[in-house]
Amino acid sequence: MPHRHPHLLSPGRIGGLALRNRIVLAAMGTNFAGTDGHCTERLIAYYEARAKGGAGLLVLETSAAFWPNGASMPNTIAFSDDVFLPGLNDLTRRVHQHGAKIVAQLNHSGKVSQEDTAAGRPIPVASPINPSRSDIMKVLTHQELNTFIKGKGPDGSGPTYYQMTTDHIAETVAGFATAAARARRAGFDGIELHAGHGYLLANFLSPYTNQRTDRYGGSIENRARFLLETLTAVRMATAPDFPILVRLDAYEYRIEGGIELADCIETSRLCERAGADAIDVSAYGNIAHSIAFTEAPLVHDPGGFIAFAHAVKQAVSIPVLAVGRIEPDVAEREIAAGHFDYLAMGRKLLADPDLPNKLATGRVKSVRPCIYCYICVSQIFLNKAVSCAVNHNTGREHEGDILARCGSPKNILVVGGGPGGMESARILAEKGHQVSLWEMDKDLGGTARIAALAYEPNEPLVHYLSDAVRALPISIRLGIKACEEDIAALNPDHIILATGANRLAPDIPGNNQRHVFDGDQLRGLLLGTNRAAIAKLSMLKRLILNVGRLTQLLRNIRLMRTLSKLWMPITREVVIIGGGLVGLELAEYLVERRRSVCVLEPGSTLGTELSIVRRGRVIHMLEAQGAVLIKSAENIEIGKKTVRFTVNGEFQEKECGQVIIAMGAQPDDSLAKQLSKHRTNVHQIGDCRKIGYIDGAILGARELVQSLELEN
Repeated sequence: MPHRHPHLLSPGRIGGLALRNRIVLAAMGTNFAGTDGHCTERLIAYYEARAKGGAGLLVLETSAAFWPNGASMPNTIAFSDDVFLPGLNDLTRRVHQHGAKIVAQLNHSGKVSQEDTAAGRPIPVASPINPSRSDIMKVLTHQELNTFIKGKGPDGSGPTYYQMTTDHIAETVAGFATAAARARRAGFDGIELHAGHGYLLANFLSPYTNQRTDRYGGSIENRARFLLETLTAVRMATAPDFPILVRLDAYEYRIEGGIELADCIETSRLCERAGADAIDVSAYGNIAHSIAFTEAPLVHDPGGFIAFAHAVKQAVSIPVLAVGRIEPDVAEREIAAGHFDYLAMGRKLLADPDLPNKLATGRVKSVRPCIYCYICVSQIFLNKAVSCAVNHNTGREHEGDILARCGSPKNILVVGGGPGGMESARILAEKGHQVSLWEMDKDLGGTARIAALAYEPNEPLVHYLSDAVRALPISIRLGIKACEEDIAALNPDHIILATGANRLAPDIPGNNQRHVFDGDQLRGLLLGTNRAAIAKLSMLKRLILNVGRLTQLLRNIRLMRTLSKLWMPITREVVIIGGGLVGLELAEYLVERRRSVCVLEPGSTLGTELSIVRRGRVIHMLEAQGAVLIKSAENIEIGKKTVRFTVNGEFQEKECGQVIIAMGAQPDDSLAKQLSKHRTNVHQIGDCRKIGYIDGAILGARELVQSLELEN
């Protein structure tokens, strides 16, 4: 089939290494290795899936050249001894059998060597560390505080650092060279030296962390000397044609006196002269700030680092890798224009490892999209294995093919067309079952479709799932409210209920007033489907909504997102009661539409259902845009124009024109209770079983299909 990415999918070269296309799996930690540093079947199967999916080059996750020293995760791949060679050889062999190439990213994590801190080992640095104040702790739950980074060490005193001498530097250079030679013996096609993200080599490159006065400090040439000596030693220990990539930070966000683009450009030139074969352009942010990780290295703004790649490309003649939420269509234009040479993707290839093959065969609509929820990296923050909210197979590749055809097809009814219902229907149909999918709304998507109003990345996921079920032999009925009689007429072998949650307001004094809306009422208000909620509005607002409903405008989420910036039936001053995922995403939506928002959360933590990294971003952005976020709000009472509450026993009051109660979500098990009286083949997934949002619904679909296989 024809495709629209001829430049992105064209062959390329890095040094002497020939690549089948210009799509690169960016290095992302997984925690899939063993605690002993060995490659596990889980880790190998994960990389093999990305090789099979069509990527030209895989960059191995950050690995410990000096393991156990310098490891940043509990389960870090080791390159420090020949004992690790069998597993590394198995990894490269299985990647190569699918036509992909793989380079080992060798690293010493320096000042962020979490495992050294945990073990009480002294950590090498360029200069004495100046601790910075952190706001990250304020966004963590009590449970996360107990499992977050092991920042206090065995005696609770925190990490111990020592300033490297020239002898220490020489020993480390030799250690990198030995690890690189071992990587070559293990079958790797090259190595990448990680000189970014606050790690040891970057510690020397940054003028903020390198205050040395010897030949390794001061000028850019001196600060880069450690890296350049390492690069030269690696070249001598391997071969003239063995590719060496270097990952550099183009900028250090929220670090006064840190790396700037001019530093990166000059360091790139120095690396090229020293024999580097490619520059992998990234960036870094001060992790003491909760917003930083979504500025760099996991940039939230689409294409946020493209300008950095442009600048480096103009300065060097060797290939440049660009990264940072770049869409394939954008990369196609940029590569065609000569602005960079390779597109590195991390999150996108977690969400869909088959993305390269799908692009090559013109199946763009079948690419499963990343929703940028940051669950993947937040798992690493908690010392857990990486996972993906939209791809339940990530990290489970070693369990085998869940889509393998079943031997005994069944007649299966799925009730509910949200993410959990659509994913269940998709998997079951691909396995060969006869599947019916019923949804009471006129459109598929469920709550995720409405959530896409506030958080745009949810919308591509809804479209992907909707397109996927429509492309399969699934009987889809919309606008049908499932009842016992209709289900009995279909007589399915199994009934899967994915009916979501009820979002009814808790019993808060004053919640029955006209200016107060609960979650279901707000949803019906925005879609024009809840007559009781619409009746609370003025005549003019009711008229506008009715016009929108009759003209079908309210069914177009993308159009609604745009038009709501011009008009929406929400007053200027809003109090949101409930600071969970729903409340904070709603606050984002309203603040962007110039509403004055106050969020009242009865608990001690905001956004507990959000991943750590996304939670930190949302809270930071809301506060920066003037939203008032209040935790531990108790004794809440809703008046005609104000909401009264107490915090630590002190009464407070907020003026408002409307109140939205974004709490009280409970699993909707009403249909399950009706059916269970007469049937034993009823299963529940998603929020109607347990409130778990998109990631819970997607994973629940997988687990349900697996349980049905066991039953059969």
